[in-house]
Amino acid sequence: MSRTIWTGESIPELGLGTWAIGGPFFAGDDAVGWGETDDAVSIAAIGEGVAAGIRFFDTAQAYGTGHAEALLGRALAQHPEVRVATKVGVAIDPATRQLVGEELDPARLRAGVDASRRRLRRDRIDLVLLHLNSLPIARAEAVFDLLGELRNEGAIGAFGWSTDFPDRAAAFAHREGFVAIEHALNVFFRADGLMPVIEAHGLVSINRSPLAMGLLGGRYGTGSRLPAGDVRGRSRDWMDYFKDGQVSEGHARRLQAVREILASGGRTLAQGALAWIWARSERTLPVPGFRTPEQVRDLAGALEKGPLTPEQMLEVERLIEREPEGPPRER
Repeated sequence: MSRTIWTGESIPELGLGTWAIGGPFFAGDDAVGWGETDDAVSIAAIGEGVAAGIRFFDTAQAYGTGHAEALLGRALAQHPEVRVATKVGVAIDPATRQLVGEELDPARLRAGVDASRRRLRRDRIDLVLLHLNSLPIARAEAVFDLLGELRNEGAIGAFGWSTDFPDRAAAFAHREGFVAIEHALNVFFRADGLMPVIEAHGLVSINRSPLAMGLLGGRYGTGSRLPAGDVRGRSRDWMDYFKDGQVSEGHARRLQAVREILASGGRTLAQGALAWIWARSERTLPVPGFRTPEQVRDLAGALEKGPLTPEQMLEVERLIEREPEGPPRER
């Protein structure tokens, strides 16, 4: 099972995302990481992914204010064949582990990409995405002008946008070097407004929250409570799956309705959630988060089992009682 990416090469249709291994970081007093981590375990987990054939990792300057990038740089130092995407546009203070607002000035963005290259230990970053989901199109123009310059200089290979807004995805899709949209997609959210844009322009659909921020990993039930130091530990406008540190009742009910289908064919729940995404579109490249080698082995095991069948996809739709997608918003 593979996807052809913007370089023309085929890679396994599963990547891995690194938000959860960035460690604690904050926006003021608000914890926006996933809690404490063990760097040795994180590096071992990255190595497990490479050994299992994973050839794409997604990160961001914001994740741990550069810490996730640095971990990838250490773990992938001997693996130039592995493709890496990072995200820019959020200003960081690594000394205090703080996110400190938008960063859109071209000179500062250029310096930020250079800092990412150093942390990632790469002369060229394969893919750079704008991280500001709902940034107005007019304000994004200068960002993509700069990313185009960096591509021409060889500092980056390609660029795109991490956005859930179809108009943002379409606005720059015609540009040479604009190759990917990173967006929310999972069993609970089909991205019906965005996927036609991605498919019409031949973009890669990089899927964040493919496990609904861990809910589709099967570890959390209706009685689970997440700690305050976890980004899921408090309610947020963009977060549908957890409310006040607990699983959303509606999503717990929807999961129960389709659990048996997702776990068909000897799959774990997480593997079934990935199988749904692969059946959703041939352009998808999910990037589930991870913390441990054991989690990575489970995720990579989904590649052997493949997508759900068309009949299973129809049965999911019959059972899940989806909420209307509504107008585009950050997710």
